Amino acid sequence: MEATKLKTPLTREQTAKLEAGQSCLLSGTIYTARDAAHKRLVELLDNGQSLPVDLAGQVIYYVGPCPAPPGKVIGSAGPTTSMRMDSYTPAILKAGVRAVIGKGDRGPEVVEALKEQGAVYLGAIGGAGALIARHIRKAEVVAFPDLGPEAIHRLEVEDLPVIVLIDSAGNNFYRIGRNNFTSRQ
Repeated sequence: MEATKLKTPLTREQTAKLEAGQSCLLSGTIYTARDAAHKRLVELLDNGQSLPVDLAGQVIYYVGPCPAPPGKVIGSAGPTTSMRMDSYTPAILKAGVRAVIGKGDRGPEVVEALKEQGAVYLGAIGGAGALIARHIRKAEVVAFPDLGPEAIHRLEVEDLPVIVLIDSAGNNFYRIGRNNFTSRQ
């Protein structure tokens, strides 16, 4: 099956068509944010303050990229464990984010938030940070530079390979895969 091409920013209509297990190639602008950046973003939202980036329709990639080696745009850029962002994700989705990218399963509060906001959870392959970096054409820090690798970066990506892990209806590819495996035994 051929991968579905996606271009950011994403709309609710686009994410509604994606199904758990579907392979996609993502192009356009995405933002990075890990634990510390999420904490600051949610604090700003809780205090009614404006965010340093407009999150409407955007994609957040849970990554703390390595510094760029000479002649490269960015260093290794593999996903971090998504559950670390679970307590912040519902607020981030409510602020307009259409998709988040990481690795590993999510808690029930995130699944409900994805359904409510019509968003999706995408998976990048853990341990393949150098390969993923080849799909990043441009990288720049746009907020919280004091956080170092956890600062928010704006990335321009081209055909970044991702898989829909949880779709906007709450279907979970991890559970679907487990069920398919156990039903064959």
